[in-house]
Amino acid sequence: MKQLSKAQTAFFLAFLVIMWGVNWPLSKAALAYSPPLLFAGIRTLIGGLLLLLVALPRLQKLRFKQTWHIYLISAILNISLFYGLQTIGLNYLPAGLFSAIVFFQPVLMGIFSWMWLGESMFALKLVGLAVGFAGVAVISAAGFSGHISVTGILLALGSAISWALGTVFMKKTGSRVDSIWMVALQLTIGSVFLLISGFSTESWSAIQWTAPFVISLLFISVFVIALGWLVFFMLVGSGEASKVASYTFLIPLISITVSALFLHEPLTFNLLAGLLFIVISICFVNSKPKKLKAANPLGIKGKAAQ
Repeated sequence: MKQLSKAQTAFFLAFLVIMWGVNWPLSKAALAYSPPLLFAGIRTLIGGLLLLLVALPRLQKLRFKQTWHIYLISAILNISLFYGLQTIGLNYLPAGLFSAIVFFQPVLMGIFSWMWLGESMFALKLVGLAVGFAGVAVISAAGFSGHISVTGILLALGSAISWALGTVFMKKTGSRVDSIWMVALQLTIGSVFLLISGFSTESWSAIQWTAPFVISLLFISVFVIALGWLVFFMLVGSGEASKVASYTFLIPLISITVSALFLHEPLTFNLLAGLLFIVISICFVNSKPKKLKAANPLGIKGKAAQ
């Protein structure tokens, strides 16, 4: 994939951060009108079908017989588990708090990238990982004293883990598939698993097709999911993965702000302190010492490089 200009990178990063930031309070509000799995399945199906229309002119690049397993694994990790766990979890925690835990994902990605992609591990990254774990612990502390849901915390962590694994898997296999088909098929395939789960455990008649729900559903499907994932893979595929990771700390900040303003969610000391730790952690994990940039004399390689 071709390199993006600085202006293009800045525009796409701003779009991604804003869209994925407002996603959490919008999804939280929409869950008042729909069961979680059906809502997750419908919005990812709409997003997937829209991107299939974009992908069809590139049919010769699909090579489905050779690459179907890549689409399937990516769909399970990045869509079925990520959206399924987060949509259920938003019923247990405030949107801002939930998003703060989920965006521990860049720190987890640092660990998984070292283990499976052979990316360098150095002292500052190790400190960053420790600070990140401390941030999640601070945010989650209220759950173990009964103030917030432990189930919600575990679902948020599960969502973060599935997304981190999915992103690392995409980085490892992305050169073997077309990026547009990857986004379109993972959304479409993932939505099928979500809808099957929804039909099995939830009632279609429980969905209230009100104007606020339909507007939220369409906005999330088009801008957050279809265009959001397309931009995310575009940035990662063009070599901007570190920039994406380093700017993700802005997403829970936007989510927390919007949730406080429009959903009247409380801003607790634990939440703000834990988020600060995670922000510092992401900065440390995505930094790279000058010596390592030049020659990597002290870099510790992961298993994939050994």
